[in-house]
Amino acid sequence: MANEPNRNRGDRDLTPAVGAETDVARLGHSGPPPPHEQTADEDKDVVNWDQIAATADFKELIRDKAKFIVPASIFFVVYYFALPVLVGYFPELMEKRVIGKLNLAYLFALSQFFMAWGLAWIYLRKASRFDDQAHAIIAKLNLKPEGK
Repeated sequence: MANEPNRNRGDRDLTPAVGAETDVARLGHSGPPPPHEQTADEDKDVVNWDQIAATADFKELIRDKAKFIVPASIFFVVYYFALPVLVGYFPELMEKRVIGKLNLAYLFALSQFFMAWGLAWIYLRKASRFDDQAHAIIAKLNLKPEGK
């Protein structure tokens, strides 16, 4: 009896019945449910993605993204694995002291942080251009941008 909710204060059990179609409990909103409370049927995607994918602008966007992402990914992987390969096959070279006790291997390992940050910064700049292209496609097809 002590664990029962106080019904006099308007408390109610918002959990769904066992075996219900969804486990989303309505939280008492008077209007349409917010996105995080929508069921799969309520969150249907009404955009014709096949139509969008067939446009030349969308194909250009995908091509532009691939022109950056593929080479950048290859560069990152090669640069990242160059350190263990160089240390394994050319230990004399990597043991060479550069500044005081700092050898080439440590300097190369440190440079990987800067390379990753630089690559991320370049991607952020490129991504804003990709976003501009996507917004242009949305505007051209007169679609409502997601989240707006």
